[in-house]
Amino acid sequence: MHIQDSINTWSLQQRMKEKNIPGVSIAVIHDYKLEWARGYGMADISSQTPVSTQTLFQAASISKSLNGVGVLKLAQDKKIDLYADINNYLSSWKFPYDTVSHGKKISVANLLSHTAGLTVHGFGGYAKGEKLPTVIQILNGEKPANSAAVRSQEEPGKRSEYSGGGTTISQQIIMDVTHQPYDQYMWQQVLKPLGMNSSSYTQPPAKDKEKFLSTGYHGNGKEVEGKYHIYPEEAPAGLWTNPTDLSAYITETQLSLQGKSNKVLSPEMTKLRLTPYIDSNAALGVFIIERGGEKYFSHGGANEGFRSQYYGSIDGGNGVVVMVNSDDGSIMDEIINSVAAVYGWQDFYKPSERKAVAITAEMMKAYAGNYVLFNDTVNISFNGKAMLAVSNGEHYHIYFSSEQDFFSPELPFDLKFEKDADGKVTDIYFKNNGREMRAKRL
Repeated sequence: MHIQDSINTWSLQQRMKEKNIPGVSIAVIHDYKLEWARGYGMADISSQTPVSTQTLFQAASISKSLNGVGVLKLAQDKKIDLYADINNYLSSWKFPYDTVSHGKKISVANLLSHTAGLTVHGFGGYAKGEKLPTVIQILNGEKPANSAAVRSQEEPGKRSEYSGGGTTISQQIIMDVTHQPYDQYMWQQVLKPLGMNSSSYTQPPAKDKEKFLSTGYHGNGKEVEGKYHIYPEEAPAGLWTNPTDLSAYITETQLSLQGKSNKVLSPEMTKLRLTPYIDSNAALGVFIIERGGEKYFSHGGANEGFRSQYYGSIDGGNGVVVMVNSDDGSIMDEIINSVAAVYGWQDFYKPSERKAVAITAEMMKAYAGNYVLFNDTVNISFNGKAMLAVSNGEHYHIYFSSEQDFFSPELPFDLKFEKDADGKVTDIYFKNNGREMRAKRL
């Protein structure tokens, strides 16, 4: 495979070396089946263990997609109502409603579509050997949990605002309704029936999985302490898997939509899972993306030392999964766009030309500094060239298309500096596929 831009052609191995990415694993779906899968580079540098198709990566937030399947299985089995108050199903813990929710109740559908108005975007995980919190301690923000309590930040049902905290509540719902550990339920009811036989939500990973686990690396190439973090927040972040197993999930979703399979969910329930709820983008555990008139269900993931992304077409049986054991996931879009081009996904990847404009040193000085984006710090600096660096090790050259708008050829975002009424820079605005984020200036 070659990754192309408008100027150069690089091999995948060249790009991995340039970006200091140890390992990459890819699976391509064509005509409703796995076309090919392959690993590149190293799963662990110190032991010189290569990436194979069996190598397991942390799926991070892709965990939410399979969690959505598990929750909808409960609805399909008439054990929960997707639109009822979540406290109807929570027995070992209750969500503490307050005045912020304005008397409105949160539903399970709200949790899965990030429309519950809840706090806590994501989780940092725990180093090996650290004491792990229970799910209830995580939800309450109690030690040894290293994240804040999951609480209302606005009334439910207004809009989609990403919340891994909300997905963690769905983990507790599954445990309270089934009276099973979350990882056992997901294995028995979702992963095993889908044929995802190498995958597991068990945290820490089971002994029989250890020889397949890849090591996570920071963007500077340094190994994550202990090789990887532990995520007791299993539903939003805890899945260990590989692109081959994820391709089984994608193809089953596509075939179920066609009425040709129902290994876990019926065609009707699969259609519901892929139907955006409240907005046009966030469905029940997936995001619906439109490219070139075609729709795709998709999700990405970012845990300490790992990045991942998948796309599955609603029609036509196409898809791709990319997983890397690095904090720098910028290579993933290049790979996905290459696959789309080679397999003729109509207008999925449309290269665009942008004209860079010069800005003054005074303007650059006004933009330079640190900005907070969820758990990361974004730094803007200028030392001959303008740079955007993330605290996880990612770094990008940036160019300006106007005095406030800027871009990086390696990032899929529309980027802009925002100012207040006094002209003071307050935020960096990010927009990609309809999803908006802001990094607040420190």
